[in-house]
Amino acid sequence: MKKDIHPGNYRLVVFKDISTDESFLGKSCVNSKETVTWEDGKEYPLVKMEISAYSHPFFTGKMKFVDTAGRIDKFNKKFSKFSK
Repeated sequence: MKKDIHPGNYRLVVFKDISTDESFLGKSCVNSKETVTWEDGKEYPLVKMEISAYSHPFFTGKMKFVDTAGRIDKFNKKFSKFSK
């Protein structure tokens, strides 16, 4: 195995799915400016995600549209003239 190829800031991080408000604790080296107090009373960096296993249709079995950039409205506005 090669030496000195792994990041030095590999630590516990709380990942929060903002669409379902579910959180889980995992390990990562991602940078975050926000922190949150976890169930064990310790403070961890917080990483917010739009989709995780709690909200992805493959894992939930439900179809859910996540439109954070207004893409669906933009599409409907662009092609509404062709609906006649």
